[in-house]
Amino acid sequence: MSKAERVARTSPDLITEQIEGLRAAFPEALSEGRVDWERLRATLGEIVDERPERYSFTWAGKQDSIRLLQTPSRATLVPCPEESVNWDTTQHLFVEGENLEVLKLLYRAYFGRVKMIYIDPPYNTGNDFVYPDNYADPLDTYLRLTGQKDAEGNLLTSNPQTSGRYHSAWLSMMYPRLFLARQLLREDGAIFVSIDDNEVHNLRMLMNEVFGEESFICSFIWKRRQQVDSRAKTGVSVDHEYMLVYRRGEARLRGREKDPSRYSNPDSDPRGPWASDNLVGLATKDQRPNLHYDLVDPGRGTAYPCPETGWRYGRDTMARLIADGRIIWPPEPTGRPRLKRYLNELADEFTGLSSVLNTVYNTQGTRELMELFGGKEVMDFPKPVEYMKMPVRQGMASDGHEIVLDFFAGSCPLAQAVLELNREDGGSRRYIMVQLPEPTPEGSPARDLGLATVADIGKERIRRVIARLNDAGGGQKSLNQGATPEDLGFRVFRLTESSFRQWSPPEGGEPEGYAEQMGMFEDPLIDNWTAERVIHEVALKEAGFGLNCRIERLSSVAGNTVWLVTDPDREQAFRVCLDEKVDSEVIRTLGLGKDDLFICRDVALDDDLAANLALQCRLKTV
Repeated sequence: MSKAERVARTSPDLITEQIEGLRAAFPEALSEGRVDWERLRATLGEIVDERPERYSFTWAGKQDSIRLLQTPSRATLVPCPEESVNWDTTQHLFVEGENLEVLKLLYRAYFGRVKMIYIDPPYNTGNDFVYPDNYADPLDTYLRLTGQKDAEGNLLTSNPQTSGRYHSAWLSMMYPRLFLARQLLREDGAIFVSIDDNEVHNLRMLMNEVFGEESFICSFIWKRRQQVDSRAKTGVSVDHEYMLVYRRGEARLRGREKDPSRYSNPDSDPRGPWASDNLVGLATKDQRPNLHYDLVDPGRGTAYPCPETGWRYGRDTMARLIADGRIIWPPEPTGRPRLKRYLNELADEFTGLSSVLNTVYNTQGTRELMELFGGKEVMDFPKPVEYMKMPVRQGMASDGHEIVLDFFAGSCPLAQAVLELNREDGGSRRYIMVQLPEPTPEGSPARDLGLATVADIGKERIRRVIARLNDAGGGQKSLNQGATPEDLGFRVFRLTESSFRQWSPPEGGEPEGYAEQMGMFEDPLIDNWTAERVIHEVALKEAGFGLNCRIERLSSVAGNTVWLVTDPDREQAFRVCLDEKVDSEVIRTLGLGKDDLFICRDVALDDDLAANLALQCRLKTV
């Protein structure tokens, strides 16, 4: 008889989850745990396209990228309180690690919870696209690249244009990350992706495949360069880049705030402030003959000729507007009558947002970062903070503790934008930043400041922004009694090997080697495990708790060290004991019920205690 279930030791198996989703939608299409394609085709009927030639988007290496996506992560995220700010109270997160592995580990805890994603991925210019070379074992490759594991030739590989698979390698890197990003988005969430001309066409096709063509919202064009580049070999200064926006479900952007200063009341109209609005229509006389007529001022008898595209309203509606005193009559017959539009009639305080962004320039981002780092240029071409505030304003509400995710975080301008916006409007937005610890150049200003990686730059930037906000004093929240306190902190986690032993076949395949491996697995925890690391890994992989979970030792329990782990967002908790032996008296003290989850080491239970515990509560073992 099984004593208890084992806790999960990897990230979720995406294939299994997708099959379960298929089972829920088409139960008749699964037989003995496998998909019956013929029955599924019959169920779908004419929707299935069985033609040998059909529209599709593919590239060399696509199947490998899908297999990489489907491979569960055996890594973990370990807490780094010493690098954090206000660890015990903050909701903001920074994760240092390879973003595909990190996204897999965040999958269970943050599935369908992220309101907005912004990423600024490598633009594939031939010298800045850096990615792990080995797809067979992504964690092992990452550990070697970052010096966490001994190896020969710890390299990060660029993607030069001389490569025969220049675009394919970039697409293979992006596909699994975008797939997981979609899974993390809420049903009313949106994703913003910055890109330039090198891959915008491929990115659009890729996002159509992942999110669906119908989920496309817009392609913003940002004029990022202030001065014309006269060095361009083509004779054309490329002054722009793009930001593609896709949604999940029925999400929409907020739009541009309407300007109430346009409304005034010079004639003391009892209906309040108004603005002059256009009355001219958009249709020719052939298209809409009922909108073409001369308009006459009944007070003076002045006739105003019909414009070429007619009026906005037909005769009956226009007569009601005239009778209601809502038409502004110009003094001359050559003028054009206009409509009074009242401020109190606005259905929405927002109007359409232009797809052309004439805001700050890229040089502003460099100046901002240099200002934070004492005049040193620690990173090339960081995005301006004001530019980063645009997607935050458009994709998130100020309240509600909504989450924004950036898994190509770079120097973290998005984190600064969130902190500053929260200060400006009293918001409670939360961020998750993910950044690969890509080495900074030897002899660079970053190295002079002790910033060995891009991840170090991002963490230090956030610390300096927090210090500056603290120096400036409290924001609006401090003035509102009962408001959520301003969150000026962040938790740091680092991607590394699991605290659980990983099976590796012994060299040579000798029986003695297998016996030695089996002996080591009597206790599945690695030799240098710590309680905090193990508990965070169990909370993330098994319970699906977020990285902001709280871990506290139960001082009221004697005889064993028992920890209470609480997820404040889910309002759920479980208890865990990692001692080598669990005292039965401690179990009675805890008063566990059938809905309570209790986790302990398998070696800590004898058969009788395990059987009793499994009947008393939800028991899982390490």
